Amino acid sequence: MISWRKHYKKGLIAIGLLLSTSASIYGQDGDPKNGEKLFKANCTACHALDKQVVGPALKGVVARLEKDQGLGKDWLYKWIKDNKALRASGDKYANEVFEKFNKTEMQQFPNLTEKDIDDILAYTTNPPAPEEPKKDAGTATATDGAQAAPANNTTSNIVIISLLAIAGLLVWILLKLRQLVKLGQSEDLAGLNETRVKSFSEIYAKYHYVGKGLLAVLAILATYGVWNWIMWIGVYKGYKPEQPIYFSHKIHAGENKIDCQLCHSSAKYGKVSEIPSMNVCMNCHRTISEYNGKYLEPGKDKAFYDGEIQKIYAATGWDSEKQQYTGKTTPVEWTRIHNMPDFVYFNHAQHVVAGEQAIINSFNKKNPDNKIDVVCKACHGKIDTMNVVQMANDFTMGWCIECHRTTEIDMNNGYNKEYFKNLHEKLKKQYPKDGGKITVDAIGGLECGKCHY
Repeated sequence: MISWRKHYKKGLIAIGLLLSTSASIYGQDGDPKNGEKLFKANCTACHALDKQVVGPALKGVVARLEKDQGLGKDWLYKWIKDNKALRASGDKYANEVFEKFNKTEMQQFPNLTEKDIDDILAYTTNPPAPEEPKKDAGTATATDGAQAAPANNTTSNIVIISLLAIAGLLVWILLKLRQLVKLGQSEDLAGLNETRVKSFSEIYAKYHYVGKGLLAVLAILATYGVWNWIMWIGVYKGYKPEQPIYFSHKIHAGENKIDCQLCHSSAKYGKVSEIPSMNVCMNCHRTISEYNGKYLEPGKDKAFYDGEIQKIYAATGWDSEKQQYTGKTTPVEWTRIHNMPDFVYFNHAQHVVAGEQAIINSFNKKNPDNKIDVVCKACHGKIDTMNVVQMANDFTMGWCIECHRTTEIDMNNGYNKEYFKNLHEKLKKQYPKDGGKITVDAIGGLECGKCHY
C-alpha cells in the first residue's frame, strides 16, 4: 500500500512538471492582459491574431513554431528583438519567412524585454475574451423592448379612444349643421335676409378704414417675411447629409482620440481644410479590416461598420486577402458640408495658427459650461461627439463679425509682439475698453477688403 501511494505521488509530480513545462513552451508563463496592451501598441500595424495582414496571423504562434519547425521561444526572442541580425547570421527559417512575405522587413524591437515578449506570446496563445461593445444612450435592448411592450399597448388604446372621440364629435357637428340648414330655410329668417349686406363692396365701403389698416399690416409682414427669407438663403445650420461611406467622427476622433490634423493635414497651414484622400484612410485600414471597437451607435452593429470598411477597400482597389492593390479604383463622391461662397476669403491657417489660443480663450469665456480644447470646435462644433457631421453654426457675415468684435488678441505672442511692435501703445489708447484689451476688429477685422476682394 505504501509503495502504491509513493508511486501515485510521483506520478502527480511528474504530471505537474509536464503541464508546467508545456505551459512554458506554449507561452503561458506570461501575463496575457499586459501582453494584449503590448501587442496593440507594437504589433497591430502588421499583425492580427486570426488572419494574415502584412505579416502572418499570430494566434498560437508558439505552438505552431514548435510543431512545424522545432523552434522554441529563444528563436522568437531573437526574431522580435533584431530579425535583421538573425537573418544576417544565416538562420534558415528567418530567411524563409523574409522571402515568404515579399521581403517586407519587420520592425526591430530591442526595447522589449524577454518578460514583455513572454506577455505578448501568452496573449497570442490564450487571448482574453473581448469585452462587450458599449451601446450609446438610446440603444434599446431586448429587455427594454419587453418592458416597453405594455406601454406601447397603452399608447395604442389611447390613440383608438381619441379617434373614436373625434369621430363622435364630427357626427355631432354634422347634426348641428343640418339643424342650421333647416333653420335657414324657415320663414323666421326672411326678415333678417332683407337686412344683410349683399356684396363685398358694401362691406368695404362701410369698413374701409379698417380694411386699409389690415392691408398695411399685411404688406409690412409680407415685406419682412420676404426680407428674412432672402437673408437666410445659403444658411444651412444643422445640415448633415448622408455620405457614400459612413464615417463616424465620434469613433475616430472621440473614442480613438485621433487628432483632427492627422486627416485634415492642410487645416493648420493651408487656406482650406482638404477632404482626406482614401490613401489617408488606408494608412490605418490597411491593417484594420473589421470593427472591434467597444462603441456601437444606436441602430448599428459590427456588421454595418465592417461593411463600410469594405467600401474603403473597393474604392482604393485593395485586396485584403492578397494584401496588395489591384489597381482598380472607384472615386468616392463625398457630399460637401461646409462651403464658403466664392466672394468670401477665409484662411484656415490664419485662424488655426495665429488665432488658435485667442479663439479658444474667447469661446471658453463666452461658453463656460461648454468649453473646447481645440480651435476647430469653435466653428465646427464638438466634432468628436458627432456620428454624422453637421454644420454647427450659421457661418453668416454677422456671425463672423460678432466673433471679431469679441475675440481678444494675445498681443504678447511671437507673431503679434513683433508685427505690432510700434502699434501697441497707440492701440491701447485708441481702444481703451476693458483696460486696453484689443480685439480682432482693432487690427482690421472689420475691413471689407479683408474678406471680400
